[in-house]
Amino acid sequence: MTGRQKGLLFAFWAAVIYGVTFTVAKDVMKIHIPSFAFVLMRVSGAMSVFWLLSLFLPAEKISPKDFGRFFVAAFFGIAVNMMSFMSGLSYTTPISASVLMITAPIFVMIFSFIFLKNPINKYKIAGVLLGMTGAVFLILYGKTVEGHGNKPRLGNLLVTLNAVSYAMYLIMAKPILQKYHPVTFAKWLYTFGFLLILPFSFDDFIQINWTQVPIDVHIKIIFVVLFATVLTYLFNLTALQKLKPTTMSVFIYLQPLIASIFAIFVGADHLSIVKIIAAILIVSGVYLVNIATKKTI
Repeated sequence: MTGRQKGLLFAFWAAVIYGVTFTVAKDVMKIHIPSFAFVLMRVSGAMSVFWLLSLFLPAEKISPKDFGRFFVAAFFGIAVNMMSFMSGLSYTTPISASVLMITAPIFVMIFSFIFLKNPINKYKIAGVLLGMTGAVFLILYGKTVEGHGNKPRLGNLLVTLNAVSYAMYLIMAKPILQKYHPVTFAKWLYTFGFLLILPFSFDDFIQINWTQVPIDVHIKIIFVVLFATVLTYLFNLTALQKLKPTTMSVFIYLQPLIASIFAIFVGADHLSIVKIIAAILIVSGVYLVNIATKKTI
């Protein structure tokens, strides 16, 4: 198997895990685990794993000025990102959430234009307009067809906030990610993220009655922490070492497809005309942004 084939395999399985996670995470938060408490489990678990992995790597000295950058990256990439995603997913459905998540590249392009002065052209403008139209369409009209979310409009809005914060995180994190080993970066990112979310999630966490939490929920929590957080990070890192970023970006299209297939298969969601139209608009928008980006590379 060539290096490229291995990279494609790692990227594919990361997309599969992400797609399945939409339904698995929602199941965890249905009855027994509040969304913010679940975020605390996910972040603290990932932080512990990355600190453990760092023990097997050469120690890296962190520049004092970079701790502030880690804090900002953790604010957008962990605190706002994960809390808005988990809260949003608890209110909306897996398919709607997965469709809205792929707006992230559009927001990356917008923030790159604002903060990095990257050029913008007609393809990017058209992509933004299409993608935003799809997102707004799903946020406003998704509630008329949702059957598995109790506050779908609020949930869709929070998932969109998650995509915005993740895009900002990518812009902010890139300079420090290039300076340090990925495991070193991850352990400090999750450490600051843990400190940021602890005040908002601790009360919910200590109120969980673990004796009433079914064994399948425990298994799903472990899946989200170890597979959807730690393993996907390492899979994407390995894939990025063997593939071009433009190739990696294609796999974001797989997430709503896999999420939809899995959610429908287990009866956690259903397709609707609103979701299909929104998906077409958003995917078309992301495609145009990617095409425009390739033209400028």
